[in-house]
Amino acid sequence: MSTQQSDIGLIGLAVMGENLVLNMESKGFSVSVYNRTAAVTERFAGGRAKGKNIYPAKSLEDFVSSLARPRKAMIMVKAGGPVDAVIEQLIPLLEPGDIIIDGGNSLWTDTQRREKALKEKGLHYVGAGVSGGEEGALNGPSIMPGGSEESWKSVGPIFRKIAAIVEGEPCCRHMGTDGAGHYVKMIHNGIEYGDMQLICEAYAILKAAIYPTAEEFHQIFADWNKGELNSYLIEISEQIFAKKDEETGRPLVDLILDKAGQKGTGKWTVGNAVEHSVVLSTVNAAVEARILSSMKTKRVAASAILPVWEAPPFTGDRKQFINDVRDALYASKIVSYAQGLDLLGTASKFYGWNLNFGDIATIWRGGCIIRAAFLNRIKEAYEANPSLENLMLAPFFTDVFAKSQAGWRRAIVSAVERGVAAPAFTASLGYYDSYRSARLPANLLQAQRDFFGAHTYERVDKPEGEFFHTNWTGQGGSTASTTYNA
Repeated sequence: MSTQQSDIGLIGLAVMGENLVLNMESKGFSVSVYNRTAAVTERFAGGRAKGKNIYPAKSLEDFVSSLARPRKAMIMVKAGGPVDAVIEQLIPLLEPGDIIIDGGNSLWTDTQRREKALKEKGLHYVGAGVSGGEEGALNGPSIMPGGSEESWKSVGPIFRKIAAIVEGEPCCRHMGTDGAGHYVKMIHNGIEYGDMQLICEAYAILKAAIYPTAEEFHQIFADWNKGELNSYLIEISEQIFAKKDEETGRPLVDLILDKAGQKGTGKWTVGNAVEHSVVLSTVNAAVEARILSSMKTKRVAASAILPVWEAPPFTGDRKQFINDVRDALYASKIVSYAQGLDLLGTASKFYGWNLNFGDIATIWRGGCIIRAAFLNRIKEAYEANPSLENLMLAPFFTDVFAKSQAGWRRAIVSAVERGVAAPAFTASLGYYDSYRSARLPANLLQAQRDFFGAHTYERVDKPEGEFFHTNWTGQGGSTASTTYNA
């Protein structure tokens, strides 16, 4: 039996797990570690962990006994079955009041299920979304923990100390009960999908119109990163364009196969948006774009069959065009966040989480993949109006749309004229134009539904909630409308 009394323990020593352990230890916490494969634990103990206040446990029993009460055991293994397997192994070794923390990308409904089951055994369960990749895990991630207030009192001081710091504020706050933390992380990842696709579309439009070299792209993104688009993803894109392939000397980005992968969080986000009847068109376009990119063989075959569109040569002002694309990217990015926050608000009410959007914007400002300067504006918008119906309606953002929408529209027109697919740009603008429209063509849609299925409709000249049906063909009776009470 170990005599060690560590502040926290971590199970799963892949790169993320190792880096989180080193982060915790560097902030003054003693950490116990365990990995199913003993050789992994031994390698870590004799390498990166050597000489540090890190205890390598030889078994789960040893691991649990080495933790100070209430025991805090963090799991960093693959989501799904592996998490359940570790939990089942831990349960007999723990006592009431102990805390299990899942720091992986688990589906929030799995977290809700696990939290409920462990609560019945007197154990706490924390679903903590962790964003920032390997570098963030080591130097300060954004952490989104969900769970009981009691468990937050125990894990909060540790998480807030290891999180990224922006303007003196740790990028970690309690999100809410049961699955709230993993849900917020899922929305973060969905927005990340949208951000990445929008950047790729900006790249594609510029490439098709004005043919920048990789060096010129590097400079364009460097300039963008100095302004309102300042963000981690713009920053790394700038660096990507500067990277040369060691073998050929060519820009490495030009040699990478145009076939994107995905781990599933984007699909989860879109699926949940459909369940809650929330529009998430930008993220949906991004998910579909990844799916289309994966159809490489089919696309190559189709490119030899489908007619090519001959794009007109670019004759405008090059600098203005770059600014137009920047405006389109910024405006579309705002729409993507507005949609993601709308889904967060709907889910918060549905699951009783009472999410705080100001807190969420605060913890996304550093450590995570979508960290960006304009998150300060989102934070300010919700601090000024906590019940803001839609992010786009905040004064700062309505002003951005007023200034950027001309360039936004010109950039999309250019994409269409050149046969460049820009699904996320167009989906974002479509959402904006639909949301700002007092009247949409859904009147015709309702007439169609009533015609073929007697689904009824409401009238603009009658009280809301009064429904009507019309015999549109006049067959079998009068063509007059019939009133139905709501």
